Amino acid sequence: MLYWLFLSPIVLLLLFASIKMIAQYQRVVLFRGGKLKGAKGPGIVLIIPGLDRILRVDLRTITLNVPAQDIITKDNVSVRVSAVVYFKVFDPIMATVEVEDFENATSQLAQTTLRSICGQEDLDHMLSQRDAINSKMQDILDKDTHPWGVQVSKVEMKEVDLPESMQRAMAKQAEAERERRAAIINADGELQAAVKLTEAAKLISQDPAAIQLRYLQTIREIGVSDKNSTIIPIPMELLRNVIGNSNK
Repeated sequence: MLYWLFLSPIVLLLLFASIKMIAQYQRVVLFRGGKLKGAKGPGIVLIIPGLDRILRVDLRTITLNVPAQDIITKDNVSVRVSAVVYFKVFDPIMATVEVEDFENATSQLAQTTLRSICGQEDLDHMLSQRDAINSKMQDILDKDTHPWGVQVSKVEMKEVDLPESMQRAMAKQAEAERERRAAIINADGELQAAVKLTEAAKLISQDPAAIQLRYLQTIREIGVSDKNSTIIPIPMELLRNVIGNSNK
């Protein structure tokens, strides 16, 4: 009886140690005597204490922040670029056996890839074509991490920090571009107005009565003005009529 009382706590302890609860988003890689036995889970997994060893692997998407990297672009501009990488483990056995620490390995690979790709691009292209650079980084990372059982689903550049001198130069460039567009719009407006005035002049010249109507309209507009002195132009057509009548 004393023998069972002594052994029962040990048996319960071993039984408790042999039962492992594996969550739905996890898998465990089982090693028995140092040899790979396979991936188990989710649910209840039974192991042999002292003989088996398990490593838990999370299958959910992992968000990896890539620290800001000092990069010299193709046009010799020094910038600091940071990014974020989204990846997940699709094969827990490969992620355990093929690489020591898949998260750290993916982080180091993302840093070197970010420096390599951004160093091959001009600053203007890097700022305007972020989607193309993100897609290129994703393809490279996914190809390199696939042997580790890791799938890179998305890569996004977060921030591109420019030197203060470059920021001032870009601000001046943007201001000059706005002034150029304003000048073009103003010139187009003057051109359209000149065309319309030319068309109106041609139309009025075809009918002398139109000149008199325009003259009367001008007098009416001047009459409502509150100025002290008013100059009223007299069309030459009216003078010709007056001169012609007096000669007769």
